[in-house]
Amino acid sequence: MRDFMYNHAMRPLEIIAPLLLATHLLWRAPRLMMVRSLPLLALALIVIHFVVEGYRWQMIPLYALTLVVATFAIFQVESRTVASFLTFGLLTVSIAIPIFLPVPRIARPSGPYIVGTRIYEMVDNSRREIYSDKDELRRFTIQIWYPSEADSSAEHAPWMADAKIYAPAIASHIGMPSFFLDHLALVKIPAFKETKVADSSAPFPVILFSHGWNGFNAQNTEQALELASHGYVVVGAQHTYGAVVTVFPNGDVALNNPSALPPDETPTAEYEADAQKLVNQWAGDLGYTLDVLATINSSVRSPFGNALDLSRVGVYGHSTGGGAAIQFCGTDSRCTALLGMDPFMRPVSYKVIDNGVTQPSFFMFSQVWADETTSRNNELFDRFYPNVKQPLGVIKIEGTAHYDFTDLPLLSPLAPQLGLKGPINGKLVTTIVNDYLLSFFNATLKDGQFDNSSKYSEVKTIH
Repeated sequence: MRDFMYNHAMRPLEIIAPLLLATHLLWRAPRLMMVRSLPLLALALIVIHFVVEGYRWQMIPLYALTLVVATFAIFQVESRTVASFLTFGLLTVSIAIPIFLPVPRIARPSGPYIVGTRIYEMVDNSRREIYSDKDELRRFTIQIWYPSEADSSAEHAPWMADAKIYAPAIASHIGMPSFFLDHLALVKIPAFKETKVADSSAPFPVILFSHGWNGFNAQNTEQALELASHGYVVVGAQHTYGAVVTVFPNGDVALNNPSALPPDETPTAEYEADAQKLVNQWAGDLGYTLDVLATINSSVRSPFGNALDLSRVGVYGHSTGGGAAIQFCGTDSRCTALLGMDPFMRPVSYKVIDNGVTQPSFFMFSQVWADETTSRNNELFDRFYPNVKQPLGVIKIEGTAHYDFTDLPLLSPLAPQLGLKGPINGKLVTTIVNDYLLSFFNATLKDGQFDNSSKYSEVKTIH
């Protein structure tokens, strides 16, 4: 129950309205005017809910029930008739659906800074797009989370921009009907849109983030907020045609290209050649992002003018994005520190695997991935890790699955049954991951101390 309360919440009016209906249906003194007025009050709250909190399809049974019970109350139908098993069963269903598909809540970060966020389109004139059927330049987007100074007129940012396009794509990816996650458009995060960058006596270190295959740059928003609130500028790249969907400022939409990664049954050499082609493109996105950041950092007209310390650049990624982070740090000296979460090693070039990386490096694995000791992924990681020049450790978190490193478990308290997380408590895994993430970058980008020991009983050291 604590896990549910941390990660998910029905909104206040969604709670009060069914409580009023339940009181009305179960009350033993049906002729009292106070009791008869409860359905009307619930109906009024539903109207306010539409205006203040916003409609979502999961509430349709409750909307219908409220209208029916309020109508019965107006025409003074005996509550014995209304409070039948069927009606109360419908109330139960009406409450259960929004509980199990709530509007997710992104946790407030713990650092001293307010967080701002901006989205930019990137067009790399030096590279061609290889995953569309058009002859065009490589085009992608980035989202930046940064220490901010928000004013009273600042607007809270959405969890994902263009959620009406992202939500159906995510729902389809996890095997649900396209309308299943439409309510994600209602999610606001504890960050503000396009606010001023916080004043500081020194520029802020930069951390690049690379999402996984069929992921998106906002999939690890809680981590980005936590890092930004502690004085980092976090930049998430949206890898076009590898992301679940990409929406550009002019309204263009690029869906995931499933052929960019070959089927699992493809022979090893062929699979890894194609996968390496993909991750080279993603590493190129990270490199070009740094090029653009250098330009906007030197511009007095840019909101980030002189605010970025590009001599301190951390890079981290999840899954295929973890492989992209390794590939980038193995080929670009601008990378200062490397962290991987369940890094997918098959797309990493054999040259980087065998030469390793020179940067301080730390890796976190879910139990599901770590325990597949004979997998090709672990075979390649075990070949790579001894070549890391500044290894700071490898851990696994017991009770976790692959998506526990992302925000996707916030979608439902049924996330374990949907394959979106392991059995571990959601608040605990967020605490563990954020602790190691912040500690690692504080040590490597801010001269802090990194304690990679097993501070939690759920954490086991692998290397």
